[in-house]
Formats: sequence, C-alpha cells, structure tokens
Amino acid sequence: MSLKALPNHIAIIMDGNGRWAKSRHLPRSKGHQRGVQTVRKIVKHCGKLGISSLTLFAFSSENMKRPTEEVGLLFKLFLTVLKNETKKLKENNVKLKIIGDLSVFTPEIQLLAKAAEDQLQDNDGLTLVIAANYGGQWDITNAAKKIASKVAANELDPEQINTSSFHDHTSLAGLPPVDLLIRTSGEVRISNFLLWDIAYSELYFCDTLWPDFNEKELDLAIESFSSRERRYGERRGEK
Repeated sequence: MSLKALPNHIAIIMDGNGRWAKSRHLPRSKGHQRGVQTVRKIVKHCGKLGISSLTLFAFSSENMKRPTEEVGLLFKLFLTVLKNETKKLKENNVKLKIIGDLSVFTPEIQLLAKAAEDQLQDNDGLTLVIAANYGGQWDITNAAKKIASKVAANELDPEQINTSSFHDHTSLAGLPPVDLLIRTSGEVRISNFLLWDIAYSELYFCDTLWPDFNEKELDLAIESFSSRERRYGERRGEK
C-alpha cells in the first residue's frame, strides 16, 4: 500500500457490539468487551501504517438514553480500559486525547482520563482520540459558547471569526481534518459524530460488526479511500 494513499486522519463509528453479542446469545457486556479487543488491534495497525490520528466514537451523548444497567456497564468498562491500557499505549508511542462532556462520569474516571492524557502527552506517534459522551452538535455549540465568551470579553473581534478560528475552538483543534470516516455494522448514517470535522471526509460503510472488524477490514477501507478522487467541491481538472 502506497504511503501517499494513506489517510492522515481516520475516524471510526464502532457499531455492532450489542448485535454481535445477541447473535451469539451472550450478554451485551461480552460484545463491548470484545469490542475493546478490536480497538487494540486497530490502534496497533494504524500505528504500523503510519496513520497520524485515529478518532474512535466510544460513547455518544445519545447512549445516555440507554437502560441504566448498560450505561453503568459502559462507564465501568471505560474505567477499566483507562486503568489497563495506558501503559501499553505509552510503550507503543501513542498520544491520547479524550473529547466529549466528561462531567457525566464519576470523579474517578475524570481523574484517570486526565492522568492518562498527561502520561502520554510527550509521545509523538499515533494520536488516539477517544470520543466519550460526545455529540457533534454539542461540540459545535460548545465551540460557539467559547467564541461568544471571548467576544463578550473583548478578546476576539467578531470579524476575525472564520472556519479556521472556529475549528480552533472545537474538540479536534490542532489535529488534521478527518480524511476517512468508517462505520461498521451496516448502518448508513453519521449519528451526530464529528459534524464539523467530516465536511470533506470520504465515507466508508461496511456490514462487519465492530467485534469482527480487523486489520484486513481496515486495509479494505483504506484501499477504497485511496481509489477515490477528492475534489473538495471543485470540478475535475479545475482549481
């Protein structure tokens, strides 16, 4: 695979954990646990390929509407992953960024999230972004609030607001644009994920449930990406 064909930033909606478990007559918790194993594989593979950034949709703001038992399970799993994976990420030179409204999480989870980011901040390999209790509309609204506060404090001239300065106030500020958005499990929708950041992303949908997604599946998505002509709104042959 040519390095020139690689997307710089990949984002993935990891869908299908529950259906994977149900099809095997297992509790949903087993699907989420198996999904964490897939995350390990994909993070490692992206690092080997030389991908700059990988953003994973781990827990959406809409997930809060699920049954209390499942929400509690997701919180517990998130806590366990933070405790167990930080050392491995450090060994693999992975930098970590966690985005979303973390106020819904317990103080213990919030402290662990901050500690994990701090421990990995000096790594210069793959940047792994975990979106937890995240929503694209929330992100845009939050950015608008930050900008409005600066304008009210006379720290920012409204005439200086443009797409670039707006991006600087979003969750993915400082990271390259998302080149490739992947969604697993056969669903063909965005589900309020990275609405600002995927304006010119290539979209790739596959039927594979997230726990069954693997390195080969990711390579297929990248091959599809590399075969497309990205024109960013321009006509072919024009600039």
